[in-house]
Amino acid sequence: MRDFILKRIAAVILPFVCVYGFYVIFHGHISPGGSFAGGIIVGLSYIAFSTIYGIEKGRAKIPDKVLTWTESFGTLWYGLMGLVGIFKGVPFLANKLAGVDLGLPGALFSGGIIFYIGLGVGIRVASTMITIFFTLMEDQS
Repeated sequence: MRDFILKRIAAVILPFVCVYGFYVIFHGHISPGGSFAGGIIVGLSYIAFSTIYGIEKGRAKIPDKVLTWTESFGTLWYGLMGLVGIFKGVPFLANKLAGVDLGLPGALFSGGIIFYIGLGVGIRVASTMITIFFTLMEDQS
């Protein structure tokens, strides 16, 4: 009964925290914050879930294999977005030089491939934070 209120409040608040983290990731190239900060927010919302509801329940929602795949995907995605410039004959991570449409300043898809790079970084950071948390909790028990 002791955790009833905490679990109910977490059930209401944590989805909003996670959505805010994705908002920061998606808007990081046009506002303060960015993919790293957004990835931290998303990761910490899941860490809070695992802390409140139990590590076993947290591991059941996102198994180690899924975390490994998302970490790898985030890194691979970043590298693939960087190769766009190489394939166009310009330096790695080149944006404007590669001829990518930069869009309207201030719009969500402005900045060319920076939006997509930020998405990969945010996924990588969130999954790494969760993996570190689970690893530390494993060592503790």
